Amino acid sequence: MRLMLGVAIAGLLLWGGIAAAEITNYQVVALVEALRLAAPQGARSENGLYSDWKIKPANIPRWSRLCIEEELTPEQFEADYQKAREILVCVMDDVLRTEYPASGGDEAIAIRRAAAWWVAGDPNLYDSGDIRYYTNKVLGFYQELRAHPTDFFPH
Repeated sequence: MRLMLGVAIAGLLLWGGIAAAEITNYQVVALVEALRLAAPQGARSENGLYSDWKIKPANIPRWSRLCIEEELTPEQFEADYQKAREILVCVMDDVLRTEYPASGGDEAIAIRRAAAWWVAGDPNLYDSGDIRYYTNKVLGFYQELRAHPTDFFPH
């Protein structure tokens, strides 16, 4: 009986620790906005990427189907800023929830790991070569947005 009680208490403590470190929607929205701000500038015709976030066209139908149960074309995605943001918040919520524990609970590292996933498909590259510059750029925007939340939505 004492063993079962000990397991139950340990489980509650562990659950409480996870809940305390839970990622908030506010953090995810700030990350998505930081990714937008860090995106390379230039028209789609120059780089083949869509929207203010510069998304590869192959990702758009898959992500939109997963997140809003509607398959958007790249043109539809680019034309609807709010829907694009909703989809990207959905995608990056999963990524950040994965990268936060992988960072040892370090928010700055989790943001940089998520940014590395975004740009290179591999969160472990967050501190490597040119990716380091990009992930630090995203982190800087993220920290600025967290400090000044009223600047989140420019459109």
